Amino acid sequence: MPDKAEDGDDQMSRRHSAEKREFVPDAKYGDLVVAKFMNSIMYEGKKSVAESIVYGAFDQIEQKAKADPLGVFKQALENVAPAIEVRSRRVGGATYQVPVEVRNERRQALAIRWLITAARARNDKTMIERLSAELLDASNNRGNAVKKREDTHRMAEANRAFSHYRW
Repeated sequence: MPDKAEDGDDQMSRRHSAEKREFVPDAKYGDLVVAKFMNSIMYEGKKSVAESIVYGAFDQIEQKAKADPLGVFKQALENVAPAIEVRSRRVGGATYQVPVEVRNERRQALAIRWLITAARARNDKTMIERLSAELLDASNNRGNAVKKREDTHRMAEANRAFSHYRW
């Protein structure tokens, strides 16, 4: 039997880009972005736990802010999503941080990832409380996830001199 590395199963292929996954919209709101968010929160395939965390956080947002939780969620995502980021580019032995615009899919993925990371880093008691607090903060343009976006933008702005290395 050939080694796995020989028949190329385990190595990243340069031929094909990864095919896009189809997402089933979430049960309560029928929203694809909420479903993606839930999948990102999920640990070890425990979807029901992730579901209860997200819906619990949405319920808390409704009670605290007296606002539509889906609207708060969308606003938080919009406030966290970066428009520009830096990518490393090697030119003649030197590595430059080149600012590039972020594709829409990546904007959304980064926003989701940053929100979840910021929520997990908070000091509230339960994940539901952390997530609801972080979403409310992000929708009001404050909190760690928004700070992360601002840092990314600042980094891109500082390296604007290298933008001619864009590819």
